[in-house]
Amino acid sequence: MAGMNVLVFGAGFSGRAAIAAIWRHYPDATVAGTTRDVEKAAALEASGIETHVFDGNVDTALAAAIGRATHILASIAPGASGDPALEGAAHLIEKAQRLSWIGYYSTIGVYGDAGGEWIDETFPVEAHNPRIGWRLAAESAWAELAARLGIPLAILRLGGIYGPGRSGLDKLRNGTARRIVKPGQVFNRIHSEDIGEITALAAGKKLSGIFNIVDDEPAPPQVVIAYAAGLLGLEPPPEVDFETADLPPLARSFYENNRKVRNERIKDALGYTLRYPSYREGFGAILADEHRR
Repeated sequence: MAGMNVLVFGAGFSGRAAIAAIWRHYPDATVAGTTRDVEKAAALEASGIETHVFDGNVDTALAAAIGRATHILASIAPGASGDPALEGAAHLIEKAQRLSWIGYYSTIGVYGDAGGEWIDETFPVEAHNPRIGWRLAAESAWAELAARLGIPLAILRLGGIYGPGRSGLDKLRNGTARRIVKPGQVFNRIHSEDIGEITALAAGKKLSGIFNIVDDEPAPPQVVIAYAAGLLGLEPPPEVDFETADLPPLARSFYENNRKVRNERIKDALGYTLRYPSYREGFGAILADEHRR
């Protein structure tokens, strides 16, 4: 897309995947990103991304990047005080004359419990813990801003994110993998490359609405870890009963609600077929890429 100027608030794991895909689809796009970490900023700059250190305060250079943006992708987790990008920059975003699309990375964690049944974007959301309450408030705040500006907003609710350097394979290698068993519990996942591709296509199409970004096959976490162990030729860690497992509150909260999340809406909107429809294809591709290096 000629003249695409993208600003990514939070150029972390998913944000970088989106940037890579944007450049694959739109080689002439100009891309800027933010990070809180000075060392990460240097690495982002080295990869060709105009980088701004953003801790909630907007300096002159970042203000200029906001003013130039045609597309904004927000990928910073909210806190009790709200979404950092909105808290620090909403007044500047409202003045951005060229802005024509906003994308917001949310989470499928906003849905309530479905007892392991299939759900879609119409299923009720529920602030079942403070972190999810903050996320729902951020979704609403971005929606209100986009409505005021009269521009499309795509809220992309992501499943459990994995990819190169961040998967069950890495947890097995570094000894942190666990096989927690809660009977009937399943999770949806999504490979970072699919996140990036979907984001780039959504930005190009200026997609509007709420969309689940998940794989086709929600699966029990202990099964996923066992499969990864098999690929690596390792003995899987022993199964641990969820009820007696020593888990920090945040990790335990992921097991609160059980559902299988559908992804047809985003596929139909973009005519997209997932590159990694399940963890099996995703893990296989990660290992194949490692072997090529």
